Amino acid sequence: MKKIIKWLVVSVCLGILPVTCLNSGGAVKEDKQIKIGVTVYQMEDPFISTIPAHIEKFAKNKEFSENKRIIVNIMDAMGSQNLQNDQVNQFIEQNYDVICVNMVDRTAASVIIDHAKANDVPIVFFNREPVEEDMQRWDKLYYVCSLANESGVLEGGIVVESYRKNPKRWDKNGDDKLQYVILEGEQGHQDSLIRTESTIKTITEAGIKVEKLESETANWQRAQAGVVMSQWLNKYGDRIEMVLSNNDNMALGAIDTFREMECENLPLIVGIDAIAPALEAIKDGTLMGTVLNDAKGQAEAIFNLAYALSTGGKTVENPPDLKQRYIWIPHRTVTKENVDEIENAIAL
Repeated sequence: MKKIIKWLVVSVCLGILPVTCLNSGGAVKEDKQIKIGVTVYQMEDPFISTIPAHIEKFAKNKEFSENKRIIVNIMDAMGSQNLQNDQVNQFIEQNYDVICVNMVDRTAASVIIDHAKANDVPIVFFNREPVEEDMQRWDKLYYVCSLANESGVLEGGIVVESYRKNPKRWDKNGDDKLQYVILEGEQGHQDSLIRTESTIKTITEAGIKVEKLESETANWQRAQAGVVMSQWLNKYGDRIEMVLSNNDNMALGAIDTFREMECENLPLIVGIDAIAPALEAIKDGTLMGTVLNDAKGQAEAIFNLAYALSTGGKTVENPPDLKQRYIWIPHRTVTKENVDEIENAIAL
């Protein structure tokens, strides 16, 4: 018995055992079992980690309503593409019905695709879009996310609205332009490149003059952004009038640095994702606004699609809106005016 308990503990720690949803009666017919594998690039990412959590909840709800055993096995690739390839292979060897993949390296999907195709296991990619050539390799490949351009437009819109309401507050030196820095996500990530471009374009097309002081990659990470922001503050000080960030986590890292350096008059800071700490920052006024990158909506679309594929394409309550095997979930602007409403809408 001691050996069995020890094995169970080790298995859970290593992520070997699947997350299994059981119905309220505790008994589910094995012939109705559905197995869905999920692998994410890094569970330390506060936005990415919310997607599988929502997928699990949708799976539990579906299991209760349909009296089907649904196994959702979530694995963390920890930033290693080789590890993620092994995880996908494990799902295939264990006869999973469908595999949901948040790529570590979006340009390296061909290995996963070829193995899945050879074993006729559909793949639902999410958040990190494989290159178009890879998506065309097979007709059982799908992608769920939100349009990066749309998030940049909305982020820029927050800046435009805030500046127009009180230009003197943000244009501290009175030169009729905003001196800004920008914290960028992972190099080569499509969302990082597109968000940067569309945010700046939205601001300038609204007639607001800007001057770029610096830009730097912080890889979506709060701590890295804090270090970069510290360097910029030592170099530019009060000249920084606006901080643009490709995601909330980096925006929060910038705010951390302003607090540590006891800066009272913060610049205009905006982000993207609407993670929980960012919503709190909006409430306390340190973050001017963010853009809801709807993890709950994406998770629902991912699960509904995976469920439909696992059951032979049977109808689900909220059928996926597929357009050439892509599902796009809309963004929403989040400011102090609607932060409570958004917080309630996306809660687990």
